[in-house]
Amino acid sequence: MLWLYLHFPHLLLDHILRSSEHTAALVIVEDSRQKVIQACPAARDLGVNTGMRLKTAVSLAPNLGIIRADEQQEARILEDQARWLHHYAAHIVLVPPNGLLAEIGSLQRLYGGLPAVWQTVEEALHKRHLTAWPGIGHTPQAARLLARTGKGECTSDKGNILHTLGLMPLVAAEFDRRTYTRLQRLGLNTLGEVFSLPPAEMARRFSPETLAYIQKIQGSRSDPQEFWQPPGYFRQQADFVQEIEHSQGLLFPLQRMLSELENDLCWRQQDTDSLLLVLRYRHTEPTLLRIRTSGPEHRADAFLNLISLRFEQQPLQAPVVSLQLSVKRFLGREAAGGQDLLGESQDLSEAWHTLMSRLQARLGENALKQLAPRPDHRPEYAWSASRVQLKNSAAQIKAWQLPGRPLWLLHGPQPLTEAPQAWFTGPERISGGWWDGQRVHRDYYIAQLNNGQLAWVFRDVRDGWFVHGWFG
Repeated sequence: MLWLYLHFPHLLLDHILRSSEHTAALVIVEDSRQKVIQACPAARDLGVNTGMRLKTAVSLAPNLGIIRADEQQEARILEDQARWLHHYAAHIVLVPPNGLLAEIGSLQRLYGGLPAVWQTVEEALHKRHLTAWPGIGHTPQAARLLARTGKGECTSDKGNILHTLGLMPLVAAEFDRRTYTRLQRLGLNTLGEVFSLPPAEMARRFSPETLAYIQKIQGSRSDPQEFWQPPGYFRQQADFVQEIEHSQGLLFPLQRMLSELENDLCWRQQDTDSLLLVLRYRHTEPTLLRIRTSGPEHRADAFLNLISLRFEQQPLQAPVVSLQLSVKRFLGREAAGGQDLLGESQDLSEAWHTLMSRLQARLGENALKQLAPRPDHRPEYAWSASRVQLKNSAAQIKAWQLPGRPLWLLHGPQPLTEAPQAWFTGPERISGGWWDGQRVHRDYYIAQLNNGQLAWVFRDVRDGWFVHGWFG
């Protein structure tokens, strides 16, 4: 087997910078707030380095942005990286707090060789503005050590991998302090010198755990891994160093998050019609915004337009410190309708859904109504107004199935006060309503009145003649 390890030295820092349009000096400090553990390029240009005390860093950069390290936040960010990596590799292992392991030996034929796999991952990292040190090894531990020391190469040659590992100093081999001290006292300085020791001698002089660790690096002992399974939902979060006071400032991180969502939906070959936005503030309860579309959707620009319209209707309650986007409802993707063989014609169904979604976002979900037929012969009860939904061809009634109907149906029949000038069609008998106490027994005609109007009239067997609608 062949393994790829990705070490993210600035995972939390990259996450913060990806959500900001401005690259001000920023550092990540340990939980005690005493030492810098990550520094962005702008901070390093000012002389701030990893391991520096925070007081010294602030003296060098008075306007320094400071973020405290959070294990739960880093675990969530690491899982976000595993989600997109799962689009390229099926078997992934999370290695907290800042590492991902992927089995890539089985991917070489799919991508056309190991260099193509390496290039694909590098392009994905560059697209997401992530800093990662890759390493390839014949064992998980070998790939991990090569990546964490920045010695990774695009090679599957086991001999070359072991040679590179052998030149690695003991301090980089990640032994525990006690084992490292004892190895130094024996005069050993590199990992290759440790490899040359007989296993029996290693077992006698050191703990069984040390021998097992060495053998796992070399590949002489099995090292089973527990593969990560992606969750059944999509989630992205943006955290801000400076609070966002206006909704327009949220569009930049939202554009990146929605692009990630579009890629994820395309990979799943699914769509969605419901997005949940959670706006978190420093001192007040978060705001939940549910964005709905009139039909299945996957395009990032369509989602962004709907969210922009929603922000216009609902201003921010307070400055935003973080923004979370999540999707839990996925729909099967249908083939686009209304296109010819070459795909040059417009998809009318998609355009209809886009228009309905924008109108609902601006006017409200319940502001639009859709007319739908009802199984009733009486004209005044033969239709209903309901919430806009997907078009269902099975529920539509074709025009040729019914006689001519007026576009303007009156709220109620009105008495006919004059004899029509001309008769065109009829009679069409409609009888029903006995089941709900509103029985009708009518003969309908299309007739022209003396003023030239084309009317839909009927004769009730009990009450006489009435006008029920007008034709255009």
